[in-house]
Amino acid sequence: MPVEWDAVILAGGRGSRLGGVDKATVRVGDRTLLEHALDAVRGAGRVVVVGPEKDVPGVLWTREDPPGGGPAAGVAAGLRHVRADVVVVLAVDQPGVTSSTVERLLAAGAPAVLVDEGGRSQWLAGVWSTGVLRAALPDDPRGASMRSVLAPLAPALVAALPGEARDVDTPADLG
Repeated sequence: MPVEWDAVILAGGRGSRLGGVDKATVRVGDRTLLEHALDAVRGAGRVVVVGPEKDVPGVLWTREDPPGGGPAAGVAAGLRHVRADVVVVLAVDQPGVTSSTVERLLAAGAPAVLVDEGGRSQWLAGVWSTGVLRAALPDDPRGASMRSVLAPLAPALVAALPGEARDVDTPADLG
């Protein structure tokens, strides 16, 4: 029986290395980064996007308080709206993550995290037990590193396929 899961997409970063643009609106190929991320989590029961609201149907929008509190604060804000026992957490700036990536992470079981070709855990491409993730977050998650929150959960490591762990941080990453 397939696992029911929700998704939290983090789309509230400042995009400072991209000149301050809203990363969710950046185009990679013929789609925005947000469209890539939404496609990757299309099997979710509920999709929560943490970031500035866009005109996208079927998505629940929220913001961390205060905005700019970092990814752990974004995850905490998104988790407030998650109902499923399993949650996929994905950063909006990873166009190489696809629905098949998410399927592999789910198949590994919660917790699981994508690992890039260099052996680095991609903390914002993973699947987690919702309750365990909520408990792991500090009371005030602003500025907390994702590694400090998630590494103690000892996730299964899922090797990225070529290009899967690519992220878009600078204009050079768009090429």
